[in-house]
Order: sequence, then structure tokens, then C-alpha cells
Amino acid sequence: MADDKLHTLATQLGTALKARGLQLAMAESCTGGMVAQAVTSISGSSIWFDRGFVTYSNTSKQEMLGVSNQTLTQFGAVSEQTAVEMAIGALKNSRAQIAGSITGIAGPDGGTSEKPVGMVCFACSALANATLTTTQYFQGNREQIRRRATAFMMTMLIERLNEFK
Repeated sequence: MADDKLHTLATQLGTALKARGLQLAMAESCTGGMVAQAVTSISGSSIWFDRGFVTYSNTSKQEMLGVSNQTLTQFGAVSEQTAVEMAIGALKNSRAQIAGSITGIAGPDGGTSEKPVGMVCFACSALANATLTTTQYFQGNREQIRRRATAFMMTMLIERLNEFK
């Protein structure tokens, strides 16, 4: 996936946020800040991008985003439940009105039969709206999985913003 696709999605996301007067916060684990990097590559993004959290360890998810130990123990770091708490934590710890989160297994190691390499969980939370979640299974090497997850997150956010006319 070429960088121009990520740039195009980041531009579309910024346009949608700016048109609605909203700011975005991101909580990223397996993508290591790729969404934040893509959106901040757009000139003027400080108007619509508030901040990003790269929370790779479980401890950072707990300390920075308020993910509960119970959630991590019961469901694991790679779960929709953790993704929800990450997105809600990003909202609570920012000035944003909408937040996205990504947690997954980019590989090449770390996968299991229940949670294979390429499994990525996403959440999108907006103030006074239900949090949406999904799990996707991406194919490819580590870099491809991370880029595909980044593109998917931005697409999910754009689609969510389309609900805010």
C-alpha cells in the first residue's frame, strides 16, 4: 500500500473533521502511531488533530488511557473490549470529540490459533454516541498489516463522521 493512499485518506479525514468543527484523538498500539503520522503530514492538521497516544505495553494502556487490569486479564490486549477502553480513554484524556483506537498482532510472531497474526481490533468513540467496534484480519508482513490497519482506521473514522451531518 503506497503512502499516497494513506495521505489521501488522511486528507479526507481532515476535511471531514474540519467541516464539522471536530478534533480527533488516537490511541494506537500495533500501528505505533502510524495514524497520527499520516494525519500530521497534512498541513493545518493542528486544527483538527488534538493528540495521539502510542500505548504499546499493557502498563501504558492502563496509565495513559485508563484501560482496566480486569479487561486486560479477561480479554487480553488484543480485543474489542480493550479497544473500546482505549478509545474512551483517548477521549477522556484529550480535548477531542472523536477518538479511534487500534490494537492487534502485526507479527511475524505473537499470534495464536485464537488470535492469529493479522488480527486487529478497532474502536471509534464519539462524545454522546455509542462506541463502534470491529475486528479485522489482515494478510501480509508486519509492515503491510500495520499499513492496512492504519488505512482501515482512517476509513472507519471517515464513515463515522459521515453520520455527523
